[in-house]
Amino acid sequence: MNNDSAEELNKSQSDPAQEKAKSDSEWREELDPEQFHVLREKGTERAFTGKYWDLKDAGTYRCAACGEPLFSSDTKYDSGSGWPSFYQPADAASVKELADHSHGMIRTEVTCAKCDSHLGHVFPDGPPQTGLRYCVNSASLDFEKQEEGDAE
Repeated sequence: MNNDSAEELNKSQSDPAQEKAKSDSEWREELDPEQFHVLREKGTERAFTGKYWDLKDAGTYRCAACGEPLFSSDTKYDSGSGWPSFYQPADAASVKELADHSHGMIRTEVTCAKCDSHLGHVFPDGPPQTGLRYCVNSASLDFEKQEEGDAE
């Protein structure tokens, strides 16, 4: 492979540092207003209003900002909270957990490890598999449905 081909290949692959370095105006161009509010301004959609809170299809939930695989439908469960809830991420390295002391509460924020987008929060009241409940905004996710006969 010559240097030009290698450079083109590198340009075509997403660079995590580049994802994090985008300006607000660049993010606004790529995301709809609700996604921008949730992903970049750490907003929260209203309970029972997001497109994925009650979805039961098999597949992969990806970051709506950068496409990183975050959660599998295999770990999704009905927490009764009105937001998509998962008991673990698809890969521990795909999310970051950060202390969140906003709104007079002590919580743990969950962000995409690749682009630092806000996803939601994790709470210690989940099912027995892990005891964790990743409470995630639908607006922070894109869903990739598993094709019939495909294994995740």
